[in-house]
Amino acid sequence: MSETEGALCLVTGATGYIGGRLVPELLDAGYRVRCMARSAGRLRDHPWADRVEVVEADATDAEATVRALDGVDVAYYLIHAIGGAGGFAENDRRAARTFAAASRRAGIGRLVYLGGMAPGGDLSPHLRSRAEVGEILLDSGVPTAWLRAAVIIGSGSASFEMLRYLTERLPVMVTPTWVHTRIQPIAIRDVLRYLVAVADLPAEVSRGFDIGGPDVLTYADMMRRYAAVAGLRRRVIAPVPLLSPWLSSLWVGAITPVPGGLARPLVESLRNEVVAADDDIDRYVPPPPGGGTGFERSVELALRRVREADVATRWSSASVPGAPSDPLPTDPDWAGGSLYTDERTCRADAPPHRLWDVVEGIGGERGWYSFPLAWRVRGVIDRLVGGVGLRRGRRDPRRLRVGESVDFWRVEAIEPGRLLRLRAEMRLPGLAWLELRVGDEDGRARLTQRALFHPRGLAGHAYWWAFRPFHDRIFGGMCRGIARAAAESDAGSARESQ
Repeated sequence: MSETEGALCLVTGATGYIGGRLVPELLDAGYRVRCMARSAGRLRDHPWADRVEVVEADATDAEATVRALDGVDVAYYLIHAIGGAGGFAENDRRAARTFAAASRRAGIGRLVYLGGMAPGGDLSPHLRSRAEVGEILLDSGVPTAWLRAAVIIGSGSASFEMLRYLTERLPVMVTPTWVHTRIQPIAIRDVLRYLVAVADLPAEVSRGFDIGGPDVLTYADMMRRYAAVAGLRRRVIAPVPLLSPWLSSLWVGAITPVPGGLARPLVESLRNEVVAADDDIDRYVPPPPGGGTGFERSVELALRRVREADVATRWSSASVPGAPSDPLPTDPDWAGGSLYTDERTCRADAPPHRLWDVVEGIGGERGWYSFPLAWRVRGVIDRLVGGVGLRRGRRDPRRLRVGESVDFWRVEAIEPGRLLRLRAEMRLPGLAWLELRVGDEDGRARLTQRALFHPRGLAGHAYWWAFRPFHDRIFGGMCRGIARAAAESDAGSARESQ
């Protein structure tokens, strides 16, 4: 047993892709875990939620961060601003400095940070910011393990989703020249193995380590190998030097579920060769028998998770930069201004639990039960103006958690069997919510559906009234469609049981 086993680990970014997968790995390794989040409610529905302590704190709040770090032995810094514009680097810098100083004040034993490889030269803005955060943490005076990875291959990762959709949707690709940049991808399982293991490093070890898988490939190689693993025809790739990172991000945003705001930093980073400069990490964390996970095996594992709908976390679990975060006002006479409401009630010829199954499964492949063309057009418009569009889909086709994305909505509240509230993350001149409540009337289900909109300025009011004539087709159709789907599901179940 290691000296630190049973120690208390603080995990920041537990609502994100890496943090949400690291927590159960640490628990299984025998550590106690405390999660730091700005909203504790976003961790409530994770399968490991009852095994961890949750504290609410923002990494830029020094006093709250010190309190969160009280008694902690190892702190994982997994906070990144990606996809944002303007001051994202300053936000990263400020949060890292605050967390580093708080860690020193709290007297913790080790910091662990996961960033990107920074090979030098003309780095992309986001790689520069990641490198700066690593240097800030190393200079904190607290022993720090800074792990640097390139492309992470795992079900639900933004990099994997980008690779997957580009390869599956484009048998012939006109691509930017970065498809010939050398990359050392790494499987998510190997990233997690390193993250857990470095918690036990000797106190005198405070430095950065490059981590990578056993294969060094170009992005074109990765697409061709993905196609082979997925059973697709060989892909034809023709690089075009005229595609700038900005044009490339628009191209990626148009083909994949990854929105342009997130695609751009990913694409910009691909212009840099990211290959491990050394294998020093092996001195402290020996590779497993047979070595690290190869690229093909990484893809096989990721695709299996996707096909079995067993994706633990997803890139879209993190909040969209610039998306609204205001909770739904509960006061009917909200002092914040106008609040437009479209409320409808439908009864389903089915028991409440059947109706709830349909409600919780809304979006993604199942759609929104009304006027599909209107939803698709709205998604396209949102992508064109820089929004997330509809293609984010869902992590799981049947179950939802607070904080997860559902197309261009995010789950704000969920009470199993009773309530689902979604907050809009499409580009809007205001704030919007969709609320679905399931009730019981003598054993039959009742759906109460509310669409709410808080306009911002004159444009917001104009937006509501411009679309008001379509509400019966969209919202009325949705209410009726959900009730009808519940009745059909119940009838089908009854036939099967006969």
